[in-house]
Amino acid sequence: MTKKTSRSLQPKKIKAVKEETNGEKGSQEVRQEVGPTNLPPEIEKKLKALKDKLDSFKTKVLDKFGDYIVGIALLPPEKNPKGENKEAKEEKKEEKKDEKKEENKIHLLTVVDDTTSKKMSKDELHHKFSSIIKQIAEETDKNIVTQSILLTDLWQNSYDGKYELNKLISLSAPIHDTGMLAAIKIAEIHKTMVLKKFEKYILSYVLAGSLTQGRATSTSDIDVWIVIDDTDVKKMTRAELKDKLRSIIIGMGVEAGELTGIKNKLNIQVYILTDFWDSLKEANPIIFTLLRDGVPFYDRGIFMPWKQLLRMGRIKPSREAIDLFMSTGEQSINRVKGRLKDMGMEDTYYAILTPSQAALMLYGLPPPTPKETPEVMEEIFVKKEKMLEPEYIKILKHNVDVRKKIEHGEKKELSGTELDELIKNAERYLKRIGELFKEIENKYDERSILFLYDEIVTIIRDVLKIEGIEKAQDEEIIKLFEDELISTGKVPARYLRDLNEIVEAKRKHDKKKLTKSDIEKARKGSSGLIRFLVEYMQRKRGKELERAKIRVKHGEKYGELILLDDVAFVIHDIDAKEKVIEKAVLNPDGSLGVLKESSLEEFEKELAKMKFPKRVFIKEPIFEDVKNIFGRDVEVLLNY
Repeated sequence: MTKKTSRSLQPKKIKAVKEETNGEKGSQEVRQEVGPTNLPPEIEKKLKALKDKLDSFKTKVLDKFGDYIVGIALLPPEKNPKGENKEAKEEKKEEKKDEKKEENKIHLLTVVDDTTSKKMSKDELHHKFSSIIKQIAEETDKNIVTQSILLTDLWQNSYDGKYELNKLISLSAPIHDTGMLAAIKIAEIHKTMVLKKFEKYILSYVLAGSLTQGRATSTSDIDVWIVIDDTDVKKMTRAELKDKLRSIIIGMGVEAGELTGIKNKLNIQVYILTDFWDSLKEANPIIFTLLRDGVPFYDRGIFMPWKQLLRMGRIKPSREAIDLFMSTGEQSINRVKGRLKDMGMEDTYYAILTPSQAALMLYGLPPPTPKETPEVMEEIFVKKEKMLEPEYIKILKHNVDVRKKIEHGEKKELSGTELDELIKNAERYLKRIGELFKEIENKYDERSILFLYDEIVTIIRDVLKIEGIEKAQDEEIIKLFEDELISTGKVPARYLRDLNEIVEAKRKHDKKKLTKSDIEKARKGSSGLIRFLVEYMQRKRGKELERAKIRVKHGEKYGELILLDDVAFVIHDIDAKEKVIEKAVLNPDGSLGVLKESSLEEFEKELAKMKFPKRVFIKEPIFEDVKNIFGRDVEVLLNY
């Protein structure tokens, strides 16, 4: 590090640039100097010649060194200091003859990536690059003055708290840039804005991400981290301080992007010191990466000491943090497996089951139980009507079978490949069912209008019963549908239009004025309306059925008591592959009658017969029955 000064930019140059420009205004002036518009012809000609020289220099340097060149920038012109003393004025007279020559100088900065160099030392590498680049400059134009700096030296200056080079780059105009110069420019300007307003609270401003890791491209995001001191906050909470400063700081980032014209996204992460410290103790990998790769553009003695401690191996994660991160991986995998099972057991299952039941309803049948649906679909549409191919019934049966195996514990896991197959088959099935809907509608034509009307009115009556309205006349259906379901937001308003189309088609049918257009209008919305109402009843019915369940724990087993209208079913072990199911009459006083052997099939048929479970009130005798059935040590589970 003893020769670092030889590879750094001259302080005289930095001082001159500071006096010449102020903030972004200076860089805008430089950009205007390179790319003019509406200038006098002689000036335009002069600047075009300058541009040609710069392009020639850039081409030669890139041809020679290629990807090693991080950026080439045109620096603002030097300006003589103001307020000169007598000696300075005398010197000025001596140098006046050289002023004109100096004005023609073109000052260029070249940044060289030395992060992958291993064959020679930094000094050797810097000498090689700088001498060749200087030679190229002289061959291009005698007035080009080049200064070269290694990327590691640029970062080392920031580590040492010397930010003048970053300031100089922020005032320059890029000629070639792989993304690094733009990042330094916008970060430096944003930092200046932040410090001007919040310097009291800012502990560190750090450039991080792919730029400092050597993985950046010209379109990469620019990641900066800001650490805020919250240790002396009195007028607000730490969270309030963070939120308040964060919103303003992010707004300044947008403003910095507009000022510089840099399109790369500026990602700003704001940490309060206490949170940063907690994350460090917990071995948060993001914080460790930030300390390892981050380059401070401003630091009040927090970031660099921690960075050095990390390099020395003195910052180590605790055993608890290691165990936590280890267990997190297993937990995440288990969650993924659980989601795969849920998608196979619920999402893809209902994706093809509900449309199948809707197709049967459109045909004129009440919806069967899920288990019976494949057989009914096969009997009606494959064997009787010959409207559906057998392969689609196989898809439906396989889907129902997978759900049953998962639900009963016969299938413990569902792989991603199996889920992909279920989804692919479901898409094929749904496409074919959509065609089947059209075939059913075309086959029944006018007769389907009467069926649609009767079926939809029946379904709406069932839905209204769910909502507590036991009786509804035909002429009241639309009004009740609108008041109880549409106005309350339970059913989307578009389905009221569909219902009106069906009712209007029925009215025209009765007057023998039904047209093909009327039939199409009624059919268009009927399938969606039927599907929605069926799903609504299923969801509502499922919720009410859950309320009718009493789940218990006896020993190491879990059982259920399901109370229906006038009968109760007992499942002794819900996790068993072969479930033992019993049933008993539900007496008026709330007690159970004599238990008799039953089956899963009988239970599902009883559920299918019910339009909707009645509200069940648990009375005292049922608790004695629960003890008699499951044992005196039984525990009733709440909110399972």
